[in-house]
Amino acid sequence: MEITVEVIKSLRESTGAGIMDCKKALMETQGDCDQATEILRKKGLVKVQKKAERVARQGIVEQYVHGGGRIGAMVEINCETDFVARTDEFKDLAHNVAMQIVAMNPVYITAEDIPQGSEDSPDQVCLLHQPYIRDPQTTIKELINTLIAKVGENIQIKRFVRYELGCWEDDRI
Repeated sequence: MEITVEVIKSLRESTGAGIMDCKKALMETQGDCDQATEILRKKGLVKVQKKAERVARQGIVEQYVHGGGRIGAMVEINCETDFVARTDEFKDLAHNVAMQIVAMNPVYITAEDIPQGSEDSPDQVCLLHQPYIRDPQTTIKELINTLIAKVGENIQIKRFVRYELGCWEDDRI
């Protein structure tokens, strides 16, 4: 089967993978885009795991205010270089994560942050485990991992805070 430039371009746009990676995945699957996407996703996860130990000291603080100023959030998201921190994709990620915090009211970043003995479900109280509000089939962790695979840098959520008018920290969940 001949693999056209259009098919490679389409796969690249949907996955964010490199052109040669897309071409190899399509050749490996005889042009099956779904199987090629799965191969690229698995390769991306391997890349993400390799980058997890790298230091992320650059980044941005993003804020989002919703509901006529009644609810807001600030989030610090770090990456390895200021170059990546200035990209539209990184800024979009930060904005979407801030919106997620406002909408879903997480308490912790990851399950490791939950106090021992707590009966809280990570899917409800941990930001990285929550389904993404714009695509419930994807978690926030998967959303971040997709960008890590694309930009080639470690990305971490360092901290966040959520404010709701008339709510105190004791009122959470």
